[in-house]
Amino acid sequence: MLFVRAWHRNVRKQVGGRYFAPISPTAYNPLRMPTPSITQTPQFLSEADVRARVRMPELIEAMQQALVEFSSGRVQQPLRTVVVFGAAQSLFGVMPSFAPSLPALGAKLVTVCHGNASLGIGTHQATIVMLDPETGVLHAVLDGRYITEVRTAAVSAVSTRLLARKDARVLGILGSGVQARSHLEALRLVREFHEVRAWSPNPDHLRQFAAETGTRAMPSAEAAVRGADVVVTVTPSPTPVVQSDWIADGTHVIAVGSCQPTRRELDPALVARSRLVVDSRDAALKEAGDVVMGISEGHWTPTHIAAELGELPTRHNDREITVFKSLGLAVEDIFAAHLVLTCVDDK
Repeated sequence: MLFVRAWHRNVRKQVGGRYFAPISPTAYNPLRMPTPSITQTPQFLSEADVRARVRMPELIEAMQQALVEFSSGRVQQPLRTVVVFGAAQSLFGVMPSFAPSLPALGAKLVTVCHGNASLGIGTHQATIVMLDPETGVLHAVLDGRYITEVRTAAVSAVSTRLLARKDARVLGILGSGVQARSHLEALRLVREFHEVRAWSPNPDHLRQFAAETGTRAMPSAEAAVRGADVVVTVTPSPTPVVQSDWIADGTHVIAVGSCQPTRRELDPALVARSRLVVDSRDAALKEAGDVVMGISEGHWTPTHIAAELGELPTRHNDREITVFKSLGLAVEDIFAAHLVLTCVDDK
């Protein structure tokens, strides 16, 4: 426990005195790193294995720690490398990261193939490879699809905990896929929503989502977000699905769906009147259409980015509109995979 407390004191010092809820040593403890021997057979974990070992409350805390480490400069990782392939212009991304505080070394290989939907296959597929941080020996291979799904929602929950009004009661979700479901689970852990509305461009998916989750299916995107205190966009739309005049003062908006510089989900007028927070400044200025398109159109400059989420920004007042543009970082995958492997090591 002395070591755990010392680690927490270090985090407080690095992020300007702010403190976030510690995780008990029996849950996720970054000092309890599985240490495989050189001759140990690598572990292979399926999606079912990963699901059995991930709990959203612990994952939210792990993601906040990962973001703090990243924004404090204590993580080594480049911007993701993306290869466009095939006639459908699908994406293949490589996302390596080294987190000395765990320590953990690994990379996620991820593909985005929108044509998969017609085949009944998930559009996002991923594999995470974990290596021994001293020898480089293969430690584990994990299914990364589910980790990507839940760690993305967990990061959004961190943004909501920090930036949404304390009295936020209405949640609006644009989208009806796996990210809509995971965000509903995660955001309910950090705010008490009395009403959850949803809209999707796919009516059949929307009806199914509403029936399974108890959310209100709305006839339009505008109906879903007008009057909402927290708005989440998890759509594949290349053009804005949220207009500025739909969003009231005091709303927290989370834009998740697009990670390409030519696609955006938010009206640039909304971003311009908001306090903009990103997971990574460098990544946002290269990959986030909601950011870079506005810069190229002259709506704002790079200084419009107010903070990275790992700097633990908080709301200035109850009338401020806050926008969190989520791209997803390799360090989030490595922390999540480390959490899974720690659970495996304990079993």
